[in-house]
Amino acid sequence: MTKIEIHVAGEILYAMLNQSETAQRIAEILPIKGKVQLWGDEIYFKIPLEMEEDLDAKADVEIVDLVYWPVGNAFCIFFGSTPASGADGQPKVASPGNIFGHVEGDTSLFKKAKNNDLIKIVQRGE
Repeated sequence: MTKIEIHVAGEILYAMLNQSETAQRIAEILPIKGKVQLWGDEIYFKIPLEMEEDLDAKADVEIVDLVYWPVGNAFCIFFGSTPASGADGQPKVASPGNIFGHVEGDTSLFKKAKNNDLIKIVQRGE
């Protein structure tokens, strides 16, 4: 499994990629940078990767999940409810996405991020 660092809003958070093809393809293009876009408690940004929806793609995700959203070629980080969430507040992707990893640690630190902040994803230790 690939370990990554997420640099945003003066914080460094750590995450682990899973064994999926999506995770492998994302690991191959690291490091990546982008501009934060917020959708509720979700950070997303476009990355230079085009992939289809996996057979097991989901719209219902967990607060710590990293998701590739094929519709927008986007790297998504979930740290709370989104505008598509139900009454339970569980995060929901706008349309199904490929879960490729999870954040380790305090996801509430992502609340410091603002639209257009720089975000950088690198392999841990780079």
